[in-house]
Amino acid sequence: MKTTKLMCVLLIFLSISGNNLFAQEKYRTETDLLGNVKVPADAYYGSQAARGMKNFQISDQYTNDYPDFLKAWGMVKLAAARANTDAGKMPPEMLKLIEPACQDLIDGKYLDQFKIDLYQGGAGTSTNMAANEIIANLALEKAGYKKGIYEKIAPTDQINMSQSTNDTYPTALKLAMLMQNDGVKEQMKLLAKSFRTLGQKYLEVVKMGRTEFQDAVPMTVGQEFHSYASMLEWELANLEYAEKSLMTLNMGATAIGTGLNAPKGYDTYVIKHLKEITGYNLKNADDMIAATSSLHSFVVYSSALKTLATTLSKTSNDLIILSSGPRNGIFEINLPPRQPGSSIMPGKVNPVIPELMALVSYRVIGNDVTVNIAASDGDLQLNAYEPVVGLTIFESQKLLTNTMKAFREQCVSGITINEEVHARNMETTIGIVTALNPILGHHVGDELAKESMETGKGILELVREKNLLTEEQIEEILSPENMTGLDKSKYENK
Repeated sequence: MKTTKLMCVLLIFLSISGNNLFAQEKYRTETDLLGNVKVPADAYYGSQAARGMKNFQISDQYTNDYPDFLKAWGMVKLAAARANTDAGKMPPEMLKLIEPACQDLIDGKYLDQFKIDLYQGGAGTSTNMAANEIIANLALEKAGYKKGIYEKIAPTDQINMSQSTNDTYPTALKLAMLMQNDGVKEQMKLLAKSFRTLGQKYLEVVKMGRTEFQDAVPMTVGQEFHSYASMLEWELANLEYAEKSLMTLNMGATAIGTGLNAPKGYDTYVIKHLKEITGYNLKNADDMIAATSSLHSFVVYSSALKTLATTLSKTSNDLIILSSGPRNGIFEINLPPRQPGSSIMPGKVNPVIPELMALVSYRVIGNDVTVNIAASDGDLQLNAYEPVVGLTIFESQKLLTNTMKAFREQCVSGITINEEVHARNMETTIGIVTALNPILGHHVGDELAKESMETGKGILELVREKNLLTEEQIEEILSPENMTGLDKSKYENK
């Protein structure tokens, strides 16, 4: 009996000891300003990132949802380490330990370690410290040390050397935006090309142009599609101009722009290395205090995204109108059918892809308002609202890139026209009378328009009834060149 009780006690003791041992292996303890923090033993992030994960459980939108942002952090930290070595502040042997860890981030590795909500207080400090901690622990592991042995390689002393969140965070944001802007521009070019293809295909099909939803004067279907391409090309030029604002940085500004704790020459070295690493034509601002306090660059770039969204919304809504009906609307074009449109109306197919393009555009326009408010409310030498500015611009870039691709592939590239509708409209519209004015005179045109309205007859029908023009004259007047001023050479190299 005594033996049985003793064995039970021993088993309980071993069980408790085993659990404690397991717990010790599952976590490591790190210490920061506020005390001890338990961090998963296999995590590359440290105490400050762990606190950020706990404090900011807000949106389920995380830093690793945007891989280019984490790639940008690798670039920033690598350039900083090299610049510190050039300035004589970091030993070359330390640089050799840090470089491979930074390269891991640049190569897209360890994304799962960046799990901090993009909605965060502290002007981005949690994200900067996560990058510092992850790079430090990667470097420690590569050097043969255990994670968290920061007396060898510290997140703050080595990885964050000569830096502050206040210069690294906006720099990482800008680099990520530049990388993502390449995708935005590519989709803009492809979408414009699709409209150009439609423009060439239907260049000589005459239709009625409309102003204020009323028949105006003739144009060609091709001219209309080419106009949408031109609008996008204007927006592309505007976006390329705006992205230059993102190439002006404040690296070396440290806390407020004075460069405190950065060695002499560091700001020059770090820009040189960032240019080499990224391939972008980067420079530091001529006033680092202003550049640290102001979000001017983000406002300029966000505004360009907004104007692009405005054009995309206008274009998509035009397509919805032109395809309306099909039997009791304008019905000049056909959009590719993508899904049944109603749970109650049989046979209805809605223009879901142009609608998607429009509603995404509204979101982007709203995001620009957020950027403007956040930029205007930043106080004194730092704007603490940079995280929401970064988030909204990232979201706008992602939405526009993905939706322009869907708009092109699932809608624009498959558009066809209804030539019989255009022909009937040209026969019956009163708007054609403007083209007859030079031959028949304005007074005769007024009389024809009045009679057409009263009788329901088309202008050309009345012209033929009254023998005002021969068929040869009508044919000549109705040619695309004469009717619309079409200059085919204008579109040859588009």
